[in-house]
Amino acid sequence: MRDNSRISASVTSPRESWEAATPVGLVPDGKKVLVAIRDLHKGFGNRYVLRGVSLDVYQGETLVILGGSGSGKTTLIRHLMGMLTPDSGTLRVALADGRAMDLARANEDELGAWRRRLGVVFQGAALLNSLTVLENVGLPLVEVDGLPADHVRNRVVAALHRVYLPAEEILHLKPANLSGGMRKRVGIARAIIQEPEVILYDEPTTGLDPVTVNGVNELTLDLQRRLKVTSIVITHDLDAAFHIADRIAMLYKGRIIALGTTDTIRQDPNPVLQQLLTGSTTGPLTDNMLQGQRTP
Repeated sequence: MRDNSRISASVTSPRESWEAATPVGLVPDGKKVLVAIRDLHKGFGNRYVLRGVSLDVYQGETLVILGGSGSGKTTLIRHLMGMLTPDSGTLRVALADGRAMDLARANEDELGAWRRRLGVVFQGAALLNSLTVLENVGLPLVEVDGLPADHVRNRVVAALHRVYLPAEEILHLKPANLSGGMRKRVGIARAIIQEPEVILYDEPTTGLDPVTVNGVNELTLDLQRRLKVTSIVITHDLDAAFHIADRIAMLYKGRIIALGTTDTIRQDPNPVLQQLLTGSTTGPLTDNMLQGQRTP
């Protein structure tokens, strides 16, 4: 086993201990680190969003990154997509030849190669309203791979079937003619159309009814099992998190303050985490608002 743990800064008060970064810890036997994030910092002007994120993502796992609004989830996923460059820190991804590449220092060709290994499910599906289902799902094959129309259609049909949609019935439809659940599945079909190694989900169940939420959760698990992909899910949906996760990381004030299996997270005594899990209106998540303080 390798020790990838980081020593947290010394703390001088209970609040500082709640907000301290949790160590990354040992890599379990039989696990391979696909993405290794170390001491990632990112700010925008005087606003510090990521303040030392350190986290490993294991190949083939479903890792859920849990956090409230403003915790830094979206900023982190944009770093994983290579859309943002950190102010400091590293974000190393494993390459097929055994080497690792730091996305923070990668050139455009290297970033392009990494992005081709990714599929992204955007919040709200992010479908183009002017395009049909066939055109939306097939867009990466046309714009990136330059495949001919008949190949694109065959691949789109296969991808839609993978997410349990009646491909032949909806190929010609536009997003406005689909239900919310169908739009989400079409978005997932687009994410897997290039057979990625990694799927990033950005708030995949936001705005959906409970039945559709369960369907999306089951589909996430099904794709992970059938396609053997690594899934990284950004969410604040607790039910979804505990349903699909192999591990959960809690992001708070720009740091990972808790990390572990679903059972470990449920038992973690950190009051920030426990307030999120219980939904209580009393605790560190709401103290600042009640006292009129601003998060640093």
